[in-house]
Amino acid sequence: PACLAPTIIPSRLGHSFGHSNQSIFEINWPLKPDMELSPNRVREFFINCSKIPLLLLLLFFFVCSLDTLSSAFQLAGGKVAGDIFKDNAVLSNPVAGLVVGILVTVLVQSSSTSTSIIVSLVSSGLLEVRSAVPIIMGTNIGTSVTNTIVAMMQAGERNDFKRAFAGATIHDCFNWLSVLVLLPMEVATGLMTHLAHIVVTSFNIQTGEDAPELLKVITEPVTKLIIQLDRQVITGIAMGDERMRNRSLVKKWCHTGLVTVQTLNTINVSTLSSLSSLSLPDPLPHHITVNIQKCRHLFADAHLSDLTVGLILLAGSLALLCTCLVLLVKLLNSLLQGQVAKVIQKVINTDLPYPFGWLAGYLAMFVGAGMTVVVQSSSVFTSALTPLIGIGVISLERAYPLTLGSNIGTTTTALLAALASPGDKLAAAIQIALCHFFFNILGILLWYPIPVTRVPIRMARALGERTAKYRWFAVLYLLICFLLLPSLVLGLSLAGWRVMVGVGAPFVGVTVFIALVNLMQAHSPGHLPARLQSWDFLPRWMRSLKPLDRVITKATGCCSTGQATGDDQAAPMNAVTAHVDPKIASAQRKADLAYDHPVFEFLDETKPGVPVFKLKGLERCNSTPL
Repeated sequence: PACLAPTIIPSRLGHSFGHSNQSIFEINWPLKPDMELSPNRVREFFINCSKIPLLLLLLFFFVCSLDTLSSAFQLAGGKVAGDIFKDNAVLSNPVAGLVVGILVTVLVQSSSTSTSIIVSLVSSGLLEVRSAVPIIMGTNIGTSVTNTIVAMMQAGERNDFKRAFAGATIHDCFNWLSVLVLLPMEVATGLMTHLAHIVVTSFNIQTGEDAPELLKVITEPVTKLIIQLDRQVITGIAMGDERMRNRSLVKKWCHTGLVTVQTLNTINVSTLSSLSSLSLPDPLPHHITVNIQKCRHLFADAHLSDLTVGLILLAGSLALLCTCLVLLVKLLNSLLQGQVAKVIQKVINTDLPYPFGWLAGYLAMFVGAGMTVVVQSSSVFTSALTPLIGIGVISLERAYPLTLGSNIGTTTTALLAALASPGDKLAAAIQIALCHFFFNILGILLWYPIPVTRVPIRMARALGERTAKYRWFAVLYLLICFLLLPSLVLGLSLAGWRVMVGVGAPFVGVTVFIALVNLMQAHSPGHLPARLQSWDFLPRWMRSLKPLDRVITKATGCCSTGQATGDDQAAPMNAVTAHVDPKIASAQRKADLAYDHPVFEFLDETKPGVPVFKLKGLERCNSTPL
């Protein structure tokens, strides 16, 4: 480069070497621009350093918004979740138990709350451990809805959205595939129940301390000022306590105490006013529970229903979540660029040297489990991973073992929490926590050790590509997988085994047939009849999402696939101007045309002034423009 050209200066070195009047040349190489300590580089360094505290602050508010979102869902649907758990006849059906676990966890947005309800039902004798195992599987599926919602916040940029949605749904794919294999096995053999029973009876387990909640120590001072919930209400409704039905989930009194009847005369007026709302039995007991100190949060004195408070918190927490996520992604993009991004990607995504390359995934599992134990929530950890996957820092192949490790981590925290149970509930709590643990371990053994069996990665990538093309597909996926399908299965299970088998068996048979035909069409179409070698004989709405996309686009005026008129489609080809970097414009042109598909690499070889013809409607295909 011209800026690095050497400067040749004549120099006299006769006195040094004993030769007078002898001219030689010394060559001075200038410093590289990167080596110069200019004021601009110093300012840039300090700006980047100041972004790190801002990043931590945004991450803090991001976690607080997730906690508030969980409280909002519990306020809006907590009592409904308690009523769902109340019907023990339905829970004895394993398919219904699975669906109940999904719906309840989606409603309360907390697998720990669902698990605590299940532990209480089992320890009180209202539910058997074997009947509780399918519900545990359902909570594992329901808890993954949070990071799917987080991925939808990145819908503004198509490629980021494709990667983020794939990274979020890889958790769903793993859970659904594991349930499809392990639920029939558990119903037929009771494998996980027997394994957990053997472990519980083999060890003399004593009641211990509660699990350390490291993250809540940091976030609770803020979240407690917003809302505090009485979580005993949901558990009480699930256990059939009708007194809890008229009790608000919003916590009004934070401290209560026992007083004797003789000391009622000395209690102050505020406490007596709280006693007036109690229905005291006749005759009076020796001790009465009274309210001592009111809670201090935004809704402590608000005379609003639980649903109203839940909707207010839902709107506020979603707005804060979206804002924090957008700012986090922009901040990460500004920090993780250039050589920094390449180094981080290389460190995170590169395998260990041969022959230990296979250990990298298991090391990532260990990291995921450890981080989940630290933050005490798999939803928080996987939701924090989602934007990193979206901006391309973490690959989908590396995010998969991290997510599996997070699954293991959340079971170990549940096991630690079970150790804090009272003596009469200890065995049941530990047995359920172990069933959860064995479910995830068996799922990992099914879908990770052999590379060919890592089907969730391929499924998640296909979902990401579909969502990048039709952005409304993400909402449809959420509604179908976490609301409509579980509700339909629950309704069929309430109608009885005959109705469920009569409707479900044909549906499962058709689904398996379509999957097999698709597999054979992709790998060996010659073995299929000529009519089944493609789905072209079906109506277009049965084999393509484009007709539905046109309807939704016309109805909403948004979420289109990027289709435009001929002039609009040709615009990316001529978008390079004098002040735009050609490399950036080239990358943007490829992204606009084909989402970085390698078939369009040749576009850079076109010479200026040579026209490029495109066939209208083929921009999204793997076709070659002329």
